Amino acid sequence: MSNAEFANLSDKLMLTTVVLYIVALVAYAADLGFGRRRAVAVQQEKAEAKVLVGAAGAETTTGGAEASGTEAEEESERPRVDWAHLAVLLNVLGWGAHLGVLVSRGIAADRWPWGNMYEFLTAIAFAAVTAFMIVMFRYRARFLGAFVMLAAVIALGVANIWLYDSVGPVTAALNSYWIALHVTAAIIATGSFTVAGAATILYLVKDRAERRGGVAEGGVLSRLPSIEGLDRLSMRVTTFAFPIWTAAIIMGAIWADQAWGRYWGWDPKEIWSFITWIIYAAYLHSRATAGWKGRKAAVLSLIAFAALMFNFFGVNYMFSGLHSYA
Repeated sequence: MSNAEFANLSDKLMLTTVVLYIVALVAYAADLGFGRRRAVAVQQEKAEAKVLVGAAGAETTTGGAEASGTEAEEESERPRVDWAHLAVLLNVLGWGAHLGVLVSRGIAADRWPWGNMYEFLTAIAFAAVTAFMIVMFRYRARFLGAFVMLAAVIALGVANIWLYDSVGPVTAALNSYWIALHVTAAIIATGSFTVAGAATILYLVKDRAERRGGVAEGGVLSRLPSIEGLDRLSMRVTTFAFPIWTAAIIMGAIWADQAWGRYWGWDPKEIWSFITWIIYAAYLHSRATAGWKGRKAAVLSLIAFAALMFNFFGVNYMFSGLHSYA
């Protein structure tokens, strides 16, 4: 295949990725909204059936068991959508198509596929989905699926509608092996921070609901983990991402010295990357030393995530600097 054909394949896979992520988003939302409710209802029905059977005599017990068996058979024959497995399957298929977008784009351009804002945002969305899948399988955090898929769909939509660039060579400043190190680290950290940010936002929403009189039984918030669980999940993902962000800043300084003759020049991107690092460092430090947990830590984590988003969107479009993305 020629470079043009790989570029065309990348664009087609992008459309496939977005469609699969949208359907996965719907499936995750349906699982969150109906899946667990149905599971609880089935358990309650089984418990009530056992009580009724136990209260009856031996003869009644036999008849009740036969009736229950018939009802169970009828129930099993009814078509049901397994939203959880469908969501995960579509998520994995979308992730594979997303990977294909990056690989085919890189082959078409004969370079690392994050040389402009379109490719960079596409790669960050891929990192966020990858981080979510790891967290989902390791910590059983499927409840984050709808929120991470929503973020990925929005990111890919922005990338395709406003940031799309045809395949081409990178600028001179990005023509370095450091793009494979510095930018990759920044992408992985940003994707992971996005997952932590989603958990933090859910924590604050559920905590606010509980402070205002409790979470409604049967509502979506009642099917989320406890606020303590959301708090721990956010901290774990942040703890993973923070050293990678630190490495990205250090490697960026080394690259800056090679490209511009100085390690630090107070470029807007450098300043806001460091501000983001300071806030995340304060979040982890406050938890480790001052014992911050819960709402105070979550607010600080959310401020750090807001700084990260401003570093990506605000700095790139509001300020001018030496960085090619700005």
